[in-house]
Amino acid sequence: MTVINRELSQEQREELLRTLKARFEKNMIRHEGLEWTNVQAKLEATPVKLWSLNEMEGTGGEPDVVGHDEETGEYIFYDCSAESPKGRRSVCFDRAALDARKNHKPENSAMDLAAEIGIDLLTEEQYRELQKLGNFDLKTSSWVQTPANIRKLGGALFCDRRYDTVFVYHNGADSYYAARGFRGSLRV
Repeated sequence: MTVINRELSQEQREELLRTLKARFEKNMIRHEGLEWTNVQAKLEATPVKLWSLNEMEGTGGEPDVVGHDEETGEYIFYDCSAESPKGRRSVCFDRAALDARKNHKPENSAMDLAAEIGIDLLTEEQYRELQKLGNFDLKTSSWVQTPANIRKLGGALFCDRRYDTVFVYHNGADSYYAARGFRGSLRV
């Protein structure tokens, strides 16, 4: 088993924080009433979460703050890239689907890659919340968490935005397409 170093160098931390701050300030509609200094303090106190955000960034997710949980004090980040993150496309849904493929297997699955990064796939509800903040996935689609009863029957759900409407679809969990990836969430 490969051990992953989940720590960023000082230079990587500073660069990521600059990127996140610039995105935060450019997109205030996503997090009205929140202060960057509070978000940054939370990020600096949780290096493993900062590592996960760096992985989200590195795979094209453009993570940004989309909320604050008053009960837990956690800030909520979603992938806010215009299209499904480029570095997380062409993946089937989960390990069982990947293992079931006989030919032309993708390199990974959405659930495995999310676990490696330390994030969760968006739920359908979270995906719809994200779409209230902008127009996302106009050309791509994103796997979302799938109810166990659907997955048990071999299916999985994905979403996109077409005709100014958010659609939820189904597909075999073992399918994968160049234009389908997944969006993640992270609580810090």
